[in-house]
Amino acid sequence: MLFFLKSSYSLEIIWPTRGIGQRASLKPVVCFREHSTDTDFEKLLLNENPDAVIVTEPDGKVAHWSQGAQAVFGYAKEEAVGQHLANLTIPADQLEAEARARRDAAEFGISTYEAIRKRKDGSLIYADIITKPIKDPDGNVQFFLSNKRDVTQLKALRDAKLVETRFRDLLESTPDAIVIVNPMGRIVLSNSQAERLFGYERGDLTGKLVDILLPGRFRGSHLSHRSFYFEQPRARAMGAGLELYGLKKDGTEFPVEISLSPLKTEENMLVMSAIRDISDRKKIERVLSEQNIELQNAAAAKNQFLASMSHELRTPLNGIIGFSEFLIDEKPGPLNAEQKEYLNDILTSGNHLLHLINDVLDLAKVESGKMELHIEQFKLSNAITEVASVVAPMIRTKDLTLEIKLADDLDLVRTDQQKLKQVLYNLLSNASKFTETGGTVKVSATRSENNMFQIEVRDTGIGIKKEDLEKLFIEFQQLNTGANRRYQGSGLGLALTRRMLALMKGTVHVESQPGMGSSFTIILPMEFDNP
Repeated sequence: MLFFLKSSYSLEIIWPTRGIGQRASLKPVVCFREHSTDTDFEKLLLNENPDAVIVTEPDGKVAHWSQGAQAVFGYAKEEAVGQHLANLTIPADQLEAEARARRDAAEFGISTYEAIRKRKDGSLIYADIITKPIKDPDGNVQFFLSNKRDVTQLKALRDAKLVETRFRDLLESTPDAIVIVNPMGRIVLSNSQAERLFGYERGDLTGKLVDILLPGRFRGSHLSHRSFYFEQPRARAMGAGLELYGLKKDGTEFPVEISLSPLKTEENMLVMSAIRDISDRKKIERVLSEQNIELQNAAAAKNQFLASMSHELRTPLNGIIGFSEFLIDEKPGPLNAEQKEYLNDILTSGNHLLHLINDVLDLAKVESGKMELHIEQFKLSNAITEVASVVAPMIRTKDLTLEIKLADDLDLVRTDQQKLKQVLYNLLSNASKFTETGGTVKVSATRSENNMFQIEVRDTGIGIKKEDLEKLFIEFQQLNTGANRRYQGSGLGLALTRRMLALMKGTVHVESQPGMGSSFTIILPMEFDNP
C-alpha cells in the first residue's frame, strides 16, 4: 500500500503475507521508497527539509525520525526511533492536547494546530504541527505522520506586536530596564533603558532568547527557574531571590536586581522583568564592608588592650588613693587645715578617676565578651542597704531625703550580686547628683510577673527631655542641656548599666519630665539560669 508524499517519492507500508487471514495479526514495515524519476531530488527534499517529519505508531512510539527532526529537536535518529514521542518532545501539560489532536486526525483525516514542544536540551519551542493518520486497508490507524515546523521566532514577533501596541509607551516611562519574555524564553519587548543597559541597538533584542542577557554560568539553572515560574506565576519583589549578574553585548558582567511580574495576554502568559544595575551599590557595600572590618579589628584591639590593662591602670591609682587616705587620717602626723583640704582634693580626684577607669574597663570587657557572671543567692535588702551607705555622704552633703521600701514577699534573689550593686550604685549616684538640695530619692523593690523582680529608683531632680531619653544609654553621650553642663560625668554609667543588665537577662526603663524628676526601673529574673 502506498501513500505518496511527492510526485514520485512515497512512504510505503509493506504488509507481510504468510497466508490467508494472517494479515491482521502481522506488523507492517514502514519505509520510504525511491522511484526512478528524479530520485536524487526527492531524496534531497526529504533529507534537507528543515521541518521535522516524524512517523509514530498509535501508542506514540517513533517509527521514523527525519534529519529535520534531529535539527529541530536535537535528538539523533538512533536516539529517537523506538522511543515514545511524549518522552522526547511533549511537555507534561501538553499530553492531553496532543491526544486530542491525534483523535481529530483519526476522525477527520488531518489536524493542524500550534503547540509547545521541548528540545533535548530542555528548551521550549513553538511548533506548527500538521498530523495525518496512515490507515491499513481495513481503515485502522497504523501510524501518524506529522510535519512540525519551528515557529518560535514568528511567535515571539507576534507576541511583540501584541504587547508593543499596548505597553510600549508605559514601559518607556519607567526608570528601570524592562524585558518581557514569553514561555519559550524569547524576548517579545524591551524598553530603551534595557537596550542601553545591555548595549543593544533598538529592536535587536526582540525574538532573542533572554539567556543572552545572563552570563553562561547562570543559563542552566535559569532555564529550570523560568519553567517553574511559568507553572506558578507570581509577583516577586526587587532584590528577592538569588544574587544575579547581567551580561552586556560586549561581554561585560554587572550585578543586577530583578523583579518579576506575570503578564496575561489574550494568547498566553508572559513574564515582565524589571532589571536594575546595582554596580554602584555593590561598590559602596564593598567599601563599607572593608571599613567595617577595619573598625571591628580596631575595636577588638582597643577592647583587648583595655581589658588587659586593668592591673596596670588600677594599681598605681589605688596607691595614690590609699596613701591619701593614710595621710588624711593623720597617721604619720598632724595636718593643718590647708593640707587636709589639698589631700581631700587628691582623694576626691583619685576616686573619681578610679570610678571612670573602672567603667571604661568594664565596658571594654562587655564588648570583648570577657565579662563573666558570678551567680549567687543573697538577700536583696542587704545589697540595697550596702549601696545606699556608699552614696550616703553625697546624700548628706546635699541634704537629700533617701527612702527605701522593699516588698514583704521579696527577700532572696539569685543573680550576680556585685554587678547588681554596681547597677544600683550608678542609678543612686545619678539620682543624688541631679537632684537639687533638699530633694528626695526613693528606692523601692517589688515582685513582678513571670518570676521577676524590679527595683525602681525615683528622684525629684532636674528631669530629662523626651527626645534625650535614648541618649542616656549611649556610650560617652552627654545630654546637651545648659543645666547638665554643671554636672561631671563620663557618660558611661547608664550605658554600662544597660550592658550589664542584658548579661543578667534584665532590662532597664526610664520615665522622666523636665523639672519633675526621673524614674529608672530595672527588671531581673528572681532565679538566674545559666544558658
